[in-house]
Amino acid sequence: MTDPSTAFDWTGALARVRAVIPPSPVVGAPSLCARLDRPVHLKLECLNETGSFKVRGAAARIQALGDEDRARGVVTCSSGNHGRAVAFVAERLGVPATVFVPDWVDPVKLAAIRAHRADAVLAGDSYDEAERRAIEHAAARGLTFVPPFDDADVVAGQGTVALEILEQVPGVSEIVAPLSGGGLVGGIAAALRDHRPAVAVTAVTAHAARVMWESLRAGRPIEMPEDDTLAGALAGGIGLDNRVTFPLVRDLVARHEIVDEAAIARAMAYAWHELGLVLEGGGAVALAAALEGLLPGDSSDPLVIVLSGGNVDLGVLGRVLAGNALAVPDRENQSRSPLSKEFPR
Repeated sequence: MTDPSTAFDWTGALARVRAVIPPSPVVGAPSLCARLDRPVHLKLECLNETGSFKVRGAAARIQALGDEDRARGVVTCSSGNHGRAVAFVAERLGVPATVFVPDWVDPVKLAAIRAHRADAVLAGDSYDEAERRAIEHAAARGLTFVPPFDDADVVAGQGTVALEILEQVPGVSEIVAPLSGGGLVGGIAAALRDHRPAVAVTAVTAHAARVMWESLRAGRPIEMPEDDTLAGALAGGIGLDNRVTFPLVRDLVARHEIVDEAAIARAMAYAWHELGLVLEGGGAVALAAALEGLLPGDSSDPLVIVLSGGNVDLGVLGRVLAGNALAVPDRENQSRSPLSKEFPR
């Protein structure tokens, strides 16, 4: 595995990201300030071009390629947001792109991938199957595979979220972000390690997409069956040979929380009614942790919550707002303890 002290090219990553998108806004959240009794800000990655933070990693990775690799094209796998981001960046740069997605991909994200002229391939009933086929396709044709998270360039691109927050909220003491494969949380943690190590990182996991969470408990990457979840963007494995994100998350993240489907649905509804924002389930898990009382309050130190994506099917959003979301697991059987107390370090 990659040593978590590995150096990242933050200057290069930020330049590549900035060539594609401007900084996403940070706004205050008075209602959350009152709930937590501390200053709370929201980092609106849901307003990025392509609707999520994933455009950052795609921009950093694809722009790092040489001319010959760009000309041949890129391949990726995705549950939606990463594929859309790769398709968008590839179209901007004139790079051919093929995106393998699971059959259950959100139709909004599938349509967006195809709108950016990428070849979208439905590749089976699981994310892991889509990943396997994408890697095989890239190897057989000599194309560059753009990993969704476990790649140094991708991680550096996602970590630019933290670099922007440090400028936008100079006194920030904690950043809270969703955790799946670890590209976003690992990138944020690595950027803070290198620029402001006193700032803490809290990772929030969806209970039905908790492969990284369970891998941390096991002390090594593991595999798990995929469950239905509102947080479809967080679904999928982390790879048994994970080299970059697992050690970063294991060693640099201060605290972990986990939220269930009901909490995610409540956060999506809260974002719509109280904040005027459309959030997909995966983009709402950090907000859910705040609303469920899982984040520390009673402090004068600013906290920033990353709202990581807003690509959601209107039918799903409608069901959530009507109180008819997915069936949820038994809340009493879910651990809410910080992982630092349970996981080997």
